[in-house]
Amino acid sequence: METRPVTNESGIDIRPLYTATDVEASGGDGMLGLPGQYPFTRGIHPLMYRKQPWTMRQYTGFGNPADTNKRFHYLIANGQTGLNVAFDLPTQCGIDSDDSQAEGEVGRVGMAVDTLRDFEIAFEGVDLERITVSLTINGAAAILIAMYLAMAEKRGYDITKLRGTAQNDILKEFIGRGTWVYPAEPSIRLVGDTIEYCAKHAPKYSPVSVCGYHIRESGADPAQEVAYAFCIAKAYADEVIRRGLPVDEFAGRLSFNFNCFGNLFEQVAKFRAGRSLWAKIMKEQYGATRPGSMWMRMLAGGGGGGLTFEQPELNIVRGAYYALICALSGAQTMALCCYDEAYTIPSEYAQRISLRTMQLLIEEMGLTDTVDPLGGSYYVETLTNQMRERMQTIMAEVDAQGGIVKLVTEGAIQTKVSMQAYRHQREIENGTFRKVGVNCYRTDEKAPEMEFHPHSEQDARAQIQSLNRVRAERDAARVQATLERVQADARSGANLMPAIIEAIKAYASVGEITSVLVGVFGRFREPVRL
Repeated sequence: METRPVTNESGIDIRPLYTATDVEASGGDGMLGLPGQYPFTRGIHPLMYRKQPWTMRQYTGFGNPADTNKRFHYLIANGQTGLNVAFDLPTQCGIDSDDSQAEGEVGRVGMAVDTLRDFEIAFEGVDLERITVSLTINGAAAILIAMYLAMAEKRGYDITKLRGTAQNDILKEFIGRGTWVYPAEPSIRLVGDTIEYCAKHAPKYSPVSVCGYHIRESGADPAQEVAYAFCIAKAYADEVIRRGLPVDEFAGRLSFNFNCFGNLFEQVAKFRAGRSLWAKIMKEQYGATRPGSMWMRMLAGGGGGGLTFEQPELNIVRGAYYALICALSGAQTMALCCYDEAYTIPSEYAQRISLRTMQLLIEEMGLTDTVDPLGGSYYVETLTNQMRERMQTIMAEVDAQGGIVKLVTEGAIQTKVSMQAYRHQREIENGTFRKVGVNCYRTDEKAPEMEFHPHSEQDARAQIQSLNRVRAERDAARVQATLERVQADARSGANLMPAIIEAIKAYASVGEITSVLVGVFGRFREPVRL
């Protein structure tokens, strides 16, 4: 009896039934191994969640640092085990709150940050040894990493033992979001500076979380998401190795941020395939010898691209399945989207539901009882092998065309994924790609009342006043001297992190430091391809 053909988003044809023969035909079990052992397909730790559940790290930040600090403490009080900080667009683009370009955007989609004083307020009362912090920042990442290290040091923490993460993935910004500042070459240099500096001075800190997540949200399919992320991670590794830093001295602190919306089995296979492929790349191409250097440590979550404006209560159900995907695929950290994110910055209520969803999987659903519970499934193992092969093909295509940096600089990857996004949207609109509540199983019921996050011009003015107070109180001569050092080091090619940290400690602002660097590096201009 014939059935309709099924092809997943990554372009792999799905059979109606899988057997051991399919596993063998796809490559066998040679890349399977055991949890905690190369090539880590089944997980990077032997006992995985049986020993320690995933870190729960909800994405949050809005308005001013004081308001964000209150939300941090609310989430921690409700059982969150890590922080994932959202910054407003001016901060992401290296613009101070009083800049005319920041008007109307201060604190709107994340926390406004101008100087070290803001971090001192935002993290007041947060135990940075117990609660690890992820900074979702890219164009201004070097400055914000410097600010976090300076804040922690001022509070008495030993930064050689400090854990935490920064996104700091500028190449995917060129592809997927747009909060770039400098051209590609100096931007990669800054990423290299942070990796090199942290390897020597903050060895437990993860200065880069390569973000396939936003590439996926921009239109890439699941296999492309991981393949492009690995190409980007290799570009950063090449930059640091070129400086003479051995791979085992920094690779263990590289991490990844991936998306989880879509077909459950495709997503699980994506992560399992990605782990073994990254281990193979690091061992065979880079000569890594330490197991930790081969780990694909990952935050999985988000899934915002899968949420819908229509029937928003269904997003609670979608979020639960996204969390299930993350747990079944062996994520180290979850940052689960909230049901109201198709509308607004998440409310406390919505964030608590997402947090409770993750806790429910730990406490009630048995997701921490055993490692890789889908391992051995004929379907999952076949699909894992096929996904790995698809990723390798995509990476080979990128290399054959000149490499990821060249393709991003020219706008080729951007064009490819944006066209895919357009085609996918058309498929949703014409019903080819079925979306519950959007193009099938619709309802005429009135949409429920949603709590919108209010943007406050009063809060924006208060943030500007705070910045002006810092400028009035700080040592202006010291600030000027530190900014001159930043400029000199930018021109000389020296690692910029020591100079930036010195400027941050003098309470130079994000915008002032960025302005100095723009004066040396210039600004990136997005290529337009017809």
